Amino acid sequence: MDTKILKPDDESLAEAKRIIEGGGLVAFPTETVYGLGANAFNEDAVKSIYLVKGRPQDNPLIVHVHKGYDITRIVCDIPDYALKLAEKFQPGPLTIVLKSKGTVSPVVSCGLDTIGIRVPSHEGAQRFLKAVDLPIAAPSANVSKHVSPVTAQHVYADLNGKIPLILDGGKCSGGIESTVLDCTGEIPCILRSGLITREMIAEVAGDCGVFVPKAGEKVRSPGMKYKHYSPNCRTMLFTYEERAKAVEEYIAQSSAGVKACLMCENSVAKEFDVKDVLLLGENGEQFAANLYDKLREGERCYELIIAVAPNERGGVMAGVMNRLTKACGG
Repeated sequence: MDTKILKPDDESLAEAKRIIEGGGLVAFPTETVYGLGANAFNEDAVKSIYLVKGRPQDNPLIVHVHKGYDITRIVCDIPDYALKLAEKFQPGPLTIVLKSKGTVSPVVSCGLDTIGIRVPSHEGAQRFLKAVDLPIAAPSANVSKHVSPVTAQHVYADLNGKIPLILDGGKCSGGIESTVLDCTGEIPCILRSGLITREMIAEVAGDCGVFVPKAGEKVRSPGMKYKHYSPNCRTMLFTYEERAKAVEEYIAQSSAGVKACLMCENSVAKEFDVKDVLLLGENGEQFAANLYDKLREGERCYELIIAVAPNERGGVMAGVMNRLTKACGG
């Protein structure tokens, strides 16, 4: 199979619509990461997502819709606070988990009675979703457990020859996956941290919990159960307080002939004289925007990435730390 990379224009979107309606897969941009989309009503198409990615069968998918789509076609029992959150944060990097009507394929939610609904704000995503006018089930457009893609070239590196079309909408601005929020209870509960923070949600909904998984419990969101976001090279993770030890490890590994680098915030790079460094930025938004791109750069150029966790902990950094810990094995 030839994999084409095309900008989202009338011609490529018409081709994307034909592929989706025919049960195929299309990779498309969002403001967070690139998604690998299939018609959520088509069970065989949804199953092919798992096959192409090598994704575990008990890891649910998120359904993406355009901002004009009537979500009551696919979900029910929408609490008032969920409507307020959708009005505030959608389109945007927030996925709201609601009770399913059972109209989309049960493979999407791995047999659960809920599905996650996302309305991406990226112009290319909106054009694609309006063109197909279907709920699109989509995880990140990469091989399972690898670093999530934030450019069309990242998608191509993982899925060339496996899918027919990648819609190239440029580099994703957000950089980490959406916040996933369970809205089936009395108060919203974060299942996966992201760019929409607990504080932002509580300000609108009045309160917000954070889910703590129990042994043997089925997960309601992707990114909760398995190793994710991992580069194809060795990694180490040090806390911010251990940053001097991280630099010592970098020196020791480099002296032993290992092609190593330090991945850290800008202030740490300024504090220590390190030749090989991947800079993540100065705040949570910059960390989120740069993390996956730098992990991909690191695996291309080095044998070992030595990561230093950020000094900041709250807000967006909660999502960054979730991804960094899963990626680098802290």
